[in-house]
Amino acid sequence: MNRKALIIAVLALIAVISVGSCSAGWFDFLGGEQDLNGQTVNLAAAASLKNVYDDELIPMFEEKYPGVKVVPTYASSGDLQTQIENGLETDVFMSAANKQMNALADEGLIDNDTNLQFLENKIVLIVPADSDADITSFDDLKDIDGTIAIGDPESVPAGQYAKEILTNLGLWDKLESKFSLGTDVTAVLNQVGQGSAEAGIVYATDAKSTDDVKVICEAPDDALDTPCIYPVAQIKDSKNADAAKAFMDFLQTQEAKDKFVEYGFTLHE
Repeated sequence: MNRKALIIAVLALIAVISVGSCSAGWFDFLGGEQDLNGQTVNLAAAASLKNVYDDELIPMFEEKYPGVKVVPTYASSGDLQTQIENGLETDVFMSAANKQMNALADEGLIDNDTNLQFLENKIVLIVPADSDADITSFDDLKDIDGTIAIGDPESVPAGQYAKEILTNLGLWDKLESKFSLGTDVTAVLNQVGQGSAEAGIVYATDAKSTDDVKVICEAPDDALDTPCIYPVAQIKDSKNADAAKAFMDFLQTQEAKDKFVEYGFTLHE
């Protein structure tokens, strides 16, 4: 092949590659970003994540991808599990416990290749900010006359953790008549903050989000068998898979991780 023919062949090959480079994979290889304009990320997230998502992460992501809209749904993880099973349009699910994520995975609703053990939280005992009750530990709960707010253990991970802690401390049966069950951890926080409950058990991140409550103590390490892990994953049949992947990738950037830490979460190693 002479020099002129070789040049023509190379130029033709470049033209073919240029056409192929319109694919998302080629742009990713070159370090560019896929055009996600007009797509939506339907996010189903535990109620304890509302503040960090609404205040920080969703605006940050939408600034990074101006054509993409994030539509969040917040509730207890158990309620979200049920909604997803019943057809809630969801692209990304972030649970406050593995129980709900695992149940959806077992039903084939989660893309297990994307299932990430992502964050950790702590469980704390709280009272109203102006409380003068003599409560210094979980054991003191047996001496109070008022109600104790916890999440409903049937559907709320924070309530499941509370039941596990109180059972391991030998307090569950003694306190059961005093419980006021919240539909999610935010409801528990509000009961205590508004003074309708004398004490409550919530995540450390929730307690940090308001001046209406004060933290008495963290749950003893030996009282909690199950770590407070927050997994996140894409829904298997997501209608916005490209945008969902971009959102998942964004959550794992250092800037997003820093925001989770700022709001009181720790990163699961």
